[in-house]
Amino acid sequence: MIIRSAEFVKSAVKPVHYPEELLPEIAFVGRSNVGKSSLINTLLNRKNLVKTSSTPGRTQLINFFNINEAFMFVDLPGYGYARVPQSVTKTWGSMIETYLSTRTTLKGVVMLMDIRREPGKDEDDLIAWFRLYNIPAVYVLTKADKFSNQQRMAQHKRCAASLGFDPSMLIPFSAKSRLGREKILATIEPWIERTPS
Repeated sequence: MIIRSAEFVKSAVKPVHYPEELLPEIAFVGRSNVGKSSLINTLLNRKNLVKTSSTPGRTQLINFFNINEAFMFVDLPGYGYARVPQSVTKTWGSMIETYLSTRTTLKGVVMLMDIRREPGKDEDDLIAWFRLYNIPAVYVLTKADKFSNQQRMAQHKRCAASLGFDPSMLIPFSAKSRLGREKILATIEPWIERTPS
């Protein structure tokens, strides 16, 4: 997949604020501070298209990006950060589920998990949503550069086991080394029917 152009379109909270359903969409979701912005910027070969923050829980809106005038990347709010008020956390959960359940142009989801942290109930709940709404998903283990190769392989297997997955279902990723970039793009490309070759 060749990225020719990428631009921010708008932020939204409710479906009435979403852009028109004209292009296929790939959504990105994960725990706060999992490295979602860094992953999207790496996939797009951009440094700062998606703003990164050292403060977890900063992304509280659904952000839409037009890629190649052919499809959209959708950055969903991060979840699971303890310092965010519970009322806000509930709003985020509702925002994510509403988007997943109502967006007809959604073609698939990239779910990010920090390789240093074994997945838990939040991750299980998200995967259950994908299955409930028949949404294809690719599962990515971010921050893979934090481990040596041997440690990474062992932790990769532990994360897969905790999800009941085969390890091949999880793609290790590093924004620093760009490990996993091509594999993620190759996985999502078939979902985007209108992407130019």
